[in-house]
Amino acid sequence: MVTVLDTVVNRRVRHPEKAHKPDNEVLKKPDWIRVKAPTSKIYAETRDIVRVNKLVTVCEEAGCPNMGECWHQRHASFMIMGEICTRACAFCNVATGIPLPLDSDEPRRVATAIKQMGLRHVVITSVDRDDLPDGGARHFAEVIHAIRKCTPQTTIEVLTPDFRHKDGALEVVVAARPDVFNHNLETVPSKYLTVRPGARYFHSIRLLQRVKELDPSIFTKSGIMVGLGEERNEVLQLMDDLRSADVDFMTIGQYLQPTRKHHPVICFVTPDEFNSYATIGKTKGFLHMASGPLTRSSHHAGDDFEKLKAARAAQLAAGH
Repeated sequence: MVTVLDTVVNRRVRHPEKAHKPDNEVLKKPDWIRVKAPTSKIYAETRDIVRVNKLVTVCEEAGCPNMGECWHQRHASFMIMGEICTRACAFCNVATGIPLPLDSDEPRRVATAIKQMGLRHVVITSVDRDDLPDGGARHFAEVIHAIRKCTPQTTIEVLTPDFRHKDGALEVVVAARPDVFNHNLETVPSKYLTVRPGARYFHSIRLLQRVKELDPSIFTKSGIMVGLGEERNEVLQLMDDLRSADVDFMTIGQYLQPTRKHHPVICFVTPDEFNSYATIGKTKGFLHMASGPLTRSSHHAGDDFEKLKAARAAQLAAGH
């Protein structure tokens, strides 16, 4: 007789709000969505630096398909304020629940890891912390200050929550002067109630617009996923909304379903369609567009930052 031991009975459910939902069909991925399994020595070294400093990365928590490539290049995007989110977006693989208190030593450890990795550009993101009075804005600022002190040559990109109902929070982050302020719209407005129910589309647009009003020198950035059932004309209208908020850079990537309990993939957008979106975005005035099946907010962020700076310099030289 074989005895099977249940070793997961006490393990916390990652997505308790989705447990009761019926399973969604998982579509077979097309040939153009293929990634290599991480095996390199450098990948292992990057992983060890993250572990030793007791940090969380969005690469792991969100199940990013580019993690093997990025970690091999010693790039990692740090997710601060814990690994438990107060929201339950239908697309996201980050765990939902009641977060732990903030770790006051985390800014120092993030800065230390960045120095050990030798990062010239870093992306700092976070879970939603609706439980905090400022949504975690001061913690973002403390991380930025710690990085500036430890490795002043490193440029900093923040990917923030929407700070909804958190008066004054955005101003705290902008005052810390990140080089790039990113806040993702994630999807078109018609999909918000099912895909991003805790957020509001025009609040997010206004957040990005407000960054430019507070500090025009900061590059602003936003991104969406496609394949959630949106129409092409909705994506084009969203581009116009971002440009009306003077957003500099837009990313577009294919939505990939983390589990059967998550929002289903409605379709896989072809590489040609992604190229078309990139072309249209440039004509609409974005300084830079990143559009492709495996494009993610922090993928090639350092190279994209250099392209942003070059595009702004060319624009200024042309007298725009």
